[in-house]
Amino acid sequence: MAKVSLSKSSLSQQSQQLKSYQQFLPSLDMKRKQLMGERARAQAEQRELEAKLEAVRQRVAETLPMLANHEVDLAGLVRVEQVELGRENRMGTWLPTLAELKIAVRPYGYLSKPHWIEPLVDKLREALWLRIELLLAEQRLALLDQAVRTVTQRVNLFDKVLIPQTRANIKRIRIALSDAERAAVVRSKIAKKKRAAEGLG
Repeated sequence: MAKVSLSKSSLSQQSQQLKSYQQFLPSLDMKRKQLMGERARAQAEQRELEAKLEAVRQRVAETLPMLANHEVDLAGLVRVEQVELGRENRMGTWLPTLAELKIAVRPYGYLSKPHWIEPLVDKLREALWLRIELLLAEQRLALLDQAVRTVTQRVNLFDKVLIPQTRANIKRIRIALSDAERAAVVRSKIAKKKRAAEGLG
């Protein structure tokens, strides 16, 4: 921080700065707490999506054991055709949202493929949808983590650096001003005594 001059105007300026820091800190801390709440919700959403995706995998493994048959070509059966992302503002942080998702199914012959392909396509479509949502949830969580980290750094800057430093500056200025005032009084008394002594002599 720049060197502070030891004057009354500097004292006034430092007092104003301290006042503004103390007014700004609670709102910044509130934002940090709200962002932490958003982050907790994003973590819960991510865990929920992971659980849903795992449940789909389990259902496929239980209900479609025929997938072990490698004679049936399943490669590229379901694929993402289009993903459109939107964005929303949460506590000053722009987060991606899923605006639109189109999943394409490769045409297959109903009579030439086994009967279990239709339920498999449904499960693959659901799993692909959940996977895209999970990737988006991970991205949202990473952005919220960064926002919480940034706001926490700012809170710490105000709370641990700027406010204590400004208080120390105010204390130093007050001591210097009172010392200067005391020295002026002493000088004035000495000058008064000198004048009185010269007047007598």
